[in-house]
Amino acid sequence: MGRITARWPITKMSVAQSNSTRVDVLAVEEPLELRVGGSPLVVTMRTPGNDVDLAAGFFVSEGIVRRRDQFVGAIACGGPGTGGGQNTYNVLDVTLAADAELPSREHARSFSMTSACGVCGKASIDAVSTVSSFDVAADDVEVSADDLSRLPDALRAEQTVFAKTGGLHAAALFDADSGELLVLREDVGRHNAVDKVVGWALRENLLPLRRTVLAVSGRASFELVEKAVMAGIPMLAAVSAPSSLAVELARDSGVTLVGFLRGRTMNVYTHPRRVANPIAVSEGAVS
Repeated sequence: MGRITARWPITKMSVAQSNSTRVDVLAVEEPLELRVGGSPLVVTMRTPGNDVDLAAGFFVSEGIVRRRDQFVGAIACGGPGTGGGQNTYNVLDVTLAADAELPSREHARSFSMTSACGVCGKASIDAVSTVSSFDVAADDVEVSADDLSRLPDALRAEQTVFAKTGGLHAAALFDADSGELLVLREDVGRHNAVDKVVGWALRENLLPLRRTVLAVSGRASFELVEKAVMAGIPMLAAVSAPSSLAVELARDSGVTLVGFLRGRTMNVYTHPRRVANPIAVSEGAVS
């Protein structure tokens, strides 16, 4: 639909050099309203594309959906109000199974989120630690440090929209045993990129995602660890830093959290037993 990128005229400036004009390529950001049975639930800002995966992953992350059969389907509606006219593809009406329970009002998200926001808007910090159906700590997967060090290059090689715009986050799921890239998604919101990966896995009936590694292009925040836990992913690797709350959640939930994954070095913050022959493990890492 040509909605993932947009072209915009700019003036290119360099200090002490002549200005020039050119066309720049931008990552598109548009709102997506998720409805359930016609009733609005949440609005998030995202990069269009893989919206059904995004919706499915959102419901997994919220603990509303745990099985493929609970996510019955989704259909793109018209614009706000759906009073006819051209379909904007910015409203998605989802059908859930009867046993998929929507959150109560006091624990629901605010109906408005930004692309930078994951857990922002939750009614209470007590509500963010949703109980997962999957025992991540019991996953005995082991990955060599050498294999982990290859993930950032594999991630960047598949970031086609980032190569054009420089403005998208990426999340990719790898098979921990073979190193195979299973799926990669890009989005202006890092939490959206992960939801798109998890939603793809749900629709492929792959949950829980045992013996997998989730690699992300930016930092590792609390919300990304939470999404890994909810999907049953035992390892999360980020090219940048984790937050303190992300490390605490990873420690308590049994996720192996790797940060600063760059070149041949990395910091393993939690459960380093899963990383064979680690190259650079942070002091004080929790096993």
